[in-house]
Amino acid sequence: MNKPQHVLMVLSGKGGVGKSTVAVNVAVALAHWLEVGILDADLHGPNVPKMLGIEGATMPLRDGKPVPVSTPHNLVVASLAFALPRADAPVIWRGPLKMKAIQQLLEDVAWPPLDLLVVDLPPGTGDEALSVAQLVGRGEAAVVVTTPQEVALLDASKAVNFARKVGVERIGLVENMAGLVCPHCGREIALYGVGGGEELAARMGVPFLGRLPLLPAVVQGGDRGRPAVLLPQARGPFLALAERVLSLLEGPEEGSSRPKAPHGGEKPKLTPS
Repeated sequence: MNKPQHVLMVLSGKGGVGKSTVAVNVAVALAHWLEVGILDADLHGPNVPKMLGIEGATMPLRDGKPVPVSTPHNLVVASLAFALPRADAPVIWRGPLKMKAIQQLLEDVAWPPLDLLVVDLPPGTGDEALSVAQLVGRGEAAVVVTTPQEVALLDASKAVNFARKVGVERIGLVENMAGLVCPHCGREIALYGVGGGEELAARMGVPFLGRLPLLPAVVQGGDRGRPAVLLPQARGPFLALAERVLSLLEGPEEGSSRPKAPHGGEKPKLTPS
């Protein structure tokens, strides 16, 4: 493939923590400035097309090679979902087939030149995550998504250590579902607790990228193919997260020269890893 300037792996230790939500919304936010692509590497549950409103699309061919699907959000997407006969068709593959599929999505797809490739990985630290890390090479960045409760934090710590073992140089941690504001009384309800992600980041020595509240608009937007970062009632936390992800990609030495938030303005130039 045309090697992107940066690769951002979005992973988690367990399922159900909102990893795909983070990947999609960060990608949509940064696509206002950068040439961004998403590789949907969650082969058994490829949800990125649905969350972007392009479910049912197919990757066209150009000179015999599949081309990523373009979205209304200035993104291109490659996903196994585009090749499935129907949305509920299961992918029943062992490790070697999954590794080959990841390789084909990275190397056989006609990716355009990209500033950033966001890779939405499945939960855990198995075949898909290892395949991506090996194929894109050392030096990429990773965002680990967790929820505040201890069960999720334990698995998130494994994901951080996985990223370190495969040579990822820049790792950040996001705490998702950190509180729900009651629509009746306005008080915040800590359904899963609050603060566990920040404590884990401090303990493991990685940057804490922020908290995302549990908002009904995020759920509804994902189901309807309307990313939350585009919705007035939900965009603030995701724009702040995208800004911190951009800082993670650039490195601390360039942080003072970039715009303050990814909501428009001059397109920044990322420095290759």
